Amino acid sequence: MEKVIFHIDVNSAFLSWEAAYRIRELGETEDLRLIPCVVGGSEESRHGIVLAKSESAKKYGVITGEPLVDARRKCPGLRTVPGNFPVYVKYSKAMMKILEDYSPDIEQYSIDESFLDMTGTEKLFGPPLEVAHTIKDRIYNELGFTVNVGISTNKLLAKMASDFKKPNLVHTLFPEEVPTKMWPLPVSELFFVGRQTTKRLHSLGIFTIGDLAKTDKKVITDNLKGHGDVIWEFANGNGESMDNVANKNRKPANKGYSNETTLPFDVTEASLAKEILLSLTETVATRIRADKSYISVVSVYFVDNEFRQSSKQITLDSATNVTNEIYHHVCQLFDQLWNGSPIRLLGVQTSKATTESHRQYSLFENQNVEKLSKLDSAIDAIRNKYGDDSIKRASFMKQD
Repeated sequence: MEKVIFHIDVNSAFLSWEAAYRIRELGETEDLRLIPCVVGGSEESRHGIVLAKSESAKKYGVITGEPLVDARRKCPGLRTVPGNFPVYVKYSKAMMKILEDYSPDIEQYSIDESFLDMTGTEKLFGPPLEVAHTIKDRIYNELGFTVNVGISTNKLLAKMASDFKKPNLVHTLFPEEVPTKMWPLPVSELFFVGRQTTKRLHSLGIFTIGDLAKTDKKVITDNLKGHGDVIWEFANGNGESMDNVANKNRKPANKGYSNETTLPFDVTEASLAKEILLSLTETVATRIRADKSYISVVSVYFVDNEFRQSSKQITLDSATNVTNEIYHHVCQLFDQLWNGSPIRLLGVQTSKATTESHRQYSLFENQNVEKLSKLDSAIDAIRNKYGDDSIKRASFMKQD
């Protein structure tokens, strides 16, 4: 039986989630998706980068990842709103809940995209195109944001298909459609081809994905080594190596508590990275406390835009489950580890769990760890009863 793979990709995820949250939960009437708007900073701070943009902003030439000051030059009336990462995590989880109704075999590839293996489900849900539209429409009706759905026989082609015309559309890219649908595209649009690789390919006279596919493989590998082998296979629609590429150097799972997220853009600012790390740390610490446990090893790891992983860990003097204490060490590790390279994946991991905490008061003695622990427990109880949005950290409540 030939495989059927869906790739679900949220359209301009952070902006879509921000708009949906403000309309559906805060009662605002203005839809940020319909005006020139970006997520990525505040009007007061006047700094930061574009994390997501509306279609209206895109028409002015605003691009993801550029400094906000440059975006404002292109679009003087640009509306800027700060990121709200915990809200985005919540909407991502809500989307995953819907997807679970259609397949038990789901891979959440990043915070805003997932793969579904729909092989053999036609008798349950109908033909692939039909169920893809059903999923797309259900996400919009229930959660208030749009997605694209790509359909193919492997993950690579499904992902490429979902990147075709947006928003709120379903596309197919089956192997027999590759020459007509994928080969005419600029080579820079091929998965795993970044800016430096694009420049190298251009120097070889390769400008489209079709050019790459038709070039002698040895020419590509002589110039780009193993990376060249992978992208040549991708250009020819062969996605078997995608798992290895996507997970290359990914930190292996082990016993303990961890959380990570792959981002739809390059993180280049320490302040944003630390806000994301705080959200990850809160989730990890909440799980630790739910198990009435304590941890004594904290690790931070990230993968950059060239798929290189870096990691660092510290063993604590005393086991803890206090969010602020864990986050303090997370930030220390990050500062020691990060060399400024653009980040695509961030993760927090803890280990050496125990049910007892034999505390040696030192670094956090002055912060009254016992009070912080009680405060965390109270916050957990409130959130369990009234929902995750019932109480938030001040750092997550910046207003534009």
